[in-house]
Amino acid sequence: MEMKQILKQIRENHALTQEQMAQRLLVTRQAVSRWENGETQPNIETLKLLSREFQVSINTLLGAPRQLVCQCCGMPLNEDRMISREKDGSLNEDYCKWCYADGVFVYASKDALLDFLVKHMPNPENEKEEERRRQFDLFLSQLKHWK
Repeated sequence: MEMKQILKQIRENHALTQEQMAQRLLVTRQAVSRWENGETQPNIETLKLLSREFQVSINTLLGAPRQLVCQCCGMPLNEDRMISREKDGSLNEDYCKWCYADGVFVYASKDALLDFLVKHMPNPENEKEEERRRQFDLFLSQLKHWK
């Protein structure tokens, strides 16, 4: 979906007129109209405000041009409701809500996360715990949080 369609859908889902949306975003009604017609796009500061106001990721606002992955556990972040939040409520697109919540990391160390994964992830091939731990560690070591 294109940004113009996404912005219009957000406005309509919140039952707002273009004027009401413009007021919430501190822009003119004409700016909202131009966004929805595809003539222009919001600047980065307005995208951040849209994200905060309507609880939608910037990635979604841009039409999901990249696949987001939690940089702590590696889980794909396919829906905005899975994305973590900062203390101020803004979305942090680098982490899932299970690894990072309200500005704080849930796992104090990679070993703590590895303990959780070994205990809770399926083991259909009945691999030994040490081997599973090694595999998870190799995977996690590629993620930004653990580099």
